[in-house]
Amino acid sequence: MYRHFPLLVEWSDGCRSAILFVLEEETDPKRFSIHRLVHYCLDLAELFDTERLVPVVIFLHPGSYPEQLRLGSENRDYLHFSYLSTALFATPARQYLNSPNIVARLRLPCMDYAPEDKLAIYAATTRGLMELEPDPERRSKYADFIDIYTALDDNELKRYQQDYAEENLAMTALSVRMREEGFQKGIHQGMQQGMQ
Repeated sequence: MYRHFPLLVEWSDGCRSAILFVLEEETDPKRFSIHRLVHYCLDLAELFDTERLVPVVIFLHPGSYPEQLRLGSENRDYLHFSYLSTALFATPARQYLNSPNIVARLRLPCMDYAPEDKLAIYAATTRGLMELEPDPERRSKYADFIDIYTALDDNELKRYQQDYAEENLAMTALSVRMREEGFQKGIHQGMQQGMQ
């Protein structure tokens, strides 16, 4: 899966020009295209009328990928492009188990850990979500992300429910609450449509 996110950073004191970070997440390094990234960066630079742009690629799985692109002839380069990269799959999850950074905590399932630590990683991620994200709708959205990237099988889920009862209870309560709110919204919308 290929996703990219532009992030414009502006300093409140105005002493520096804004800078645009282009974050790309690539789950399959074989699908990564440096040419596509160059196009995207150039389009954003033109759209935001800036030359201050930092491309960052986050790789979720190992593989080979080009780190730079040079266009030109044997005499001269006319375009030289490179980007910052991070291999999330090689980042030790243990270093971030208790991180106060919600992004780090939500990314734990994508980091490097021993197979026997999978349930502890899942628990640390869900605990981080409950501690660090106050918005219930975002919690629900991120809970889906955690489930997708951790991919617990039925046996692991049963063990998790037994070994991490507190975390499981919090996530179950969140899931029930979001379903009830969705049900209530559905009833409300249905009543409004019926009255119209």
